[in-house]
Amino acid sequence: MKLTTITQVTLDGVTQGNGGASEEDRRNGFERGGWAKGAGDDETRAFITRTYQRAGAYLFGRRTYELFAGSWGAIDRMRSHPVGVALNAAPKYVASTTLTAPGWADTTVLSGDLEAAVADLKARPGGELQVHGSGTLTRWLLERGLVDEMILLVVPVVLGQGARLFPDAGPDLALDLVESRADSKGVTIQVYRPAGRPQYAMA
Repeated sequence: MKLTTITQVTLDGVTQGNGGASEEDRRNGFERGGWAKGAGDDETRAFITRTYQRAGAYLFGRRTYELFAGSWGAIDRMRSHPVGVALNAAPKYVASTTLTAPGWADTTVLSGDLEAAVADLKARPGGELQVHGSGTLTRWLLERGLVDEMILLVVPVVLGQGARLFPDAGPDLALDLVESRADSKGVTIQVYRPAGRPQYAMA
């Protein structure tokens, strides 16, 4: 399976607290949650739905898994949405050393050698292994060269606080742009493939 990450991000790289409620994620004093609510037009929402529908399986970090399980996995109107149907029909994997009894059907907890487990999943047939949100997990996967494709949905807002997709001090990464478009609300969809390390100009 091709491992694809899908991340909503602000112009200053923040991924924290994108959901519909400002109280959803208040870690480290974060006060500007809910910034992605209402972002994107109908075409972007259709793109997101189609993305979910082509997944062969899903991989989550624990925090995102619990948010999804409590919404797409539990609320009837969300379960019946095409995104909910796709999520509930496919195998789900969650990277966690603390989650012991996942309540969402067809969930497997990956608590041992995560790098080996992800490599095993990638070696299986079945389309895409998708990672939605899960910023900490996405950073970890990028550091280990396990990501085949990145989809960034860039919302035109600057927050000035919050956890970022790329840390101030982290590995460097070159990317090839595969696809890019902007919607009528200014949200851009950028599809990248990792391309090794950047080349730096010599003095």
